[in-house]
Amino acid sequence: MPRNKTPRTILSEPEAVFYKPQGVCLKDLQVVELQDDEFEAIKLHDFDQLSQVEAALAMKISQPTFGRILHSAYHKISLALFKGKAIAITKKKGQSYENGQPQEYFDNRTVFCDVCGRHCLAE
Repeated sequence: MPRNKTPRTILSEPEAVFYKPQGVCLKDLQVVELQDDEFEAIKLHDFDQLSQVEAALAMKISQPTFGRILHSAYHKISLALFKGKAIAITKKKGQSYENGQPQEYFDNRTVFCDVCGRHCLAE
């Protein structure tokens, strides 16, 4: 029997939860569902420009799990873009979440680096 999934920390809410190609009626579109943990992963990695390690710490999950979530998100977005599908951002069913605060991004395992200006794992 699989173990329980670690709750993900979701810090941001999307300003819009649905995107569709211009000029196509909604009734004619297929919809790709982007889960909110996938949205959070893209936001942390691409918009906030955090490394996968930093972003995984922010979501309180392992780096390999973060990598799988990010890969899934990229696949869904590319599918929607290249096949002309709509994107709906939804809450993942059956998943527990912790709503964090921005100051909780990094715990005591990280240190701020004056050289690169990022938080890094403490050696």
